[in-house]
Amino acid sequence: MSVIEKTLQKIGDLDRESMEKTQDRLNNLIKPPGSLGVLEDLALQLSGIYGDPMPIISPKAIIVMGGDHGVVEEGVSAFPPMVTAVMMPQFPNGGAGVAVLAKHAGATLTAVDIGVAANIEHPGVLNRKIKSGTANMAKGPAMTREEAVKAIETGIEIAEEEISKGARVLGTGDMGIGNTTPSSALLSVFGGFSADEVTGRGTGIDDEALLLKAKVINKAIEINKPDINDPVDVLAKLGGLEIAGITGIVLAAAANRVPVVVDGFISSAGALAASRLSPKSVNFMIPSHCSAEQAHRSMLECIGLRPMLDMKMRLGEGTGAALTMTLIDASLKILHEMATFKDIGM
Repeated sequence: MSVIEKTLQKIGDLDRESMEKTQDRLNNLIKPPGSLGVLEDLALQLSGIYGDPMPIISPKAIIVMGGDHGVVEEGVSAFPPMVTAVMMPQFPNGGAGVAVLAKHAGATLTAVDIGVAANIEHPGVLNRKIKSGTANMAKGPAMTREEAVKAIETGIEIAEEEISKGARVLGTGDMGIGNTTPSSALLSVFGGFSADEVTGRGTGIDDEALLLKAKVINKAIEINKPDINDPVDVLAKLGGLEIAGITGIVLAAAANRVPVVVDGFISSAGALAASRLSPKSVNFMIPSHCSAEQAHRSMLECIGLRPMLDMKMRLGEGTGAALTMTLIDASLKILHEMATFKDIGM
């Protein structure tokens, strides 16, 4: 049995008995029932994930997957691929946006080279390179099936390494110039949308490049003919190494009953693929924010998720996941520290 198959078999349901106990406590806190909205929903979900009516989530860990994309040859990005390699050391160095916000949230940060085009010589960047970027999906499959499987398995392995070190919540992040193009292509196939409906401006392309990007996505789908009933086939033909790695992170979190905070558009593409491989994995996902990328809300709806934040962010990296971890902390502080009516003699 493969690593992926073993992981999928381990994914179960939420613990309803634990959730009933948590709901009873939430209903007896000194407030109208449900009046803290999503904070209460979060506490309830975490109870079901952990099987603990009074859960805690620390320690926290964010994993940033880095990979490049051959499709940038088509002119779909405002930035050159070299930016990926330049940015990767900034995660362990503390200079990147997610590094700042991870520190704020009290989360560790792991940067992984799963498919960056250039060699990265930095002790803080984990080298799990499968290949130096994907092939140009407008000319053929982005990856072989074997490479896509290896990328998913790599995500599973890294997530389980973090969990074995004590992480009780994971966050996803990405780095890869051009990666909104494969993410949009995945949404087009999995969600049944036209390329025009799912294509956004990414890092800030102009109108001409936007039209080109949609044409490239259409071309890639036409050439590769991905099988919607085979999520790995779709990932291999249209995805990215870092996206497949994120799919693995999500699946591993679900299999190990650890919540996974899904970041923006790219991370959601990985989560979308995970949801097609295992619908039950959605129970273990916590959506962070709705990015400014055009089709992100549609992508979240395809998964069955509703974003917690809408702050016009579009950086990626795991920044939204880091911010949302602070809200998860808040939800559990409410559960643990707020008084009940019995406490105040009512």
